[in-house]
Amino acid sequence: MRDAEILVGYDGSTDASMALEWALEEARHSGQQVRLAYVFEWLTVAGWVGPGVAPGVWPDETARHQVEDLVGKAAAEAAAAHPGLTITGEVYDGPPALVLQERSAEAGMLVLGSRGHGGFGGLLAGSTAVSVAAHAHCPVVVVRDGTAGGPDDPVAVGVDGSAPSLVALGFAAERAARRQVPLRVLHAWTPGPGGAAGVPDERAAVEQALEPWRRTYPQLNVTVDLVSGSPAAMLIEASRSAQSVVVGSRGRGGLAGMLLGSVSQQVIQHAGCPVAVVRER
Repeated sequence: MRDAEILVGYDGSTDASMALEWALEEARHSGQQVRLAYVFEWLTVAGWVGPGVAPGVWPDETARHQVEDLVGKAAAEAAAAHPGLTITGEVYDGPPALVLQERSAEAGMLVLGSRGHGGFGGLLAGSTAVSVAAHAHCPVVVVRDGTAGGPDDPVAVGVDGSAPSLVALGFAAERAARRQVPLRVLHAWTPGPGGAAGVPDERAAVEQALEPWRRTYPQLNVTVDLVSGSPAAMLIEASRSAQSVVVGSRGRGGLAGMLLGSVSQQVIQHAGCPVAVVRER
């Protein structure tokens, strides 16, 4: 599914527009098709409100046509600005998180703004973004308006030895190599009775995980940073000087029943650049 289309959750909001721009840049490097997905949900039987759409009485076909025009215009403008890419738009019916989760089964990647038109001002990442990141079948990238991340900045990835983090490492290595930027691998550890004496073992474990990716991408510039302390704090700090941060859906400390670990959730909420949450299909 690596070359499957990039699906973008799009509702006309500022964050959704930022997500679209990120997806277009990814597609420019990968050659993947991009599909804008607007999920059309009637919130009540009495009326519906959307971006630029007046409240209507269900079923209000005028409102739906306005949404279709919004998505069609955004796709057409993106295609005009990126003539080498295939960009389409589609409107779906149903609860946004559930529909995007279902559509993610056929996508290579799902890109979302952190908050859409339904978000509350005090929330750094909306419920739809967090829910989809927890349940999607493909990697999910969450983009927030105002986040940093220059084209020459490294791709940062958190590695703790868990299976999801090793999948995240491969995802990050591929993107860093494709964009010809450095890969920064971060590993948080808790010192034992021997203190710093355990550092060589921790580094050896990270290097062992890196070894196949060094072979696959021999020109890739890789740095490894070991930090004593909180994994979430380490990744959030790294996000200030990265173009993206990649995390596994759960780390070694996660409970089996949790689909999205606490570290991943904290990074989504507070990172200073786009965050990719990766899991095995």
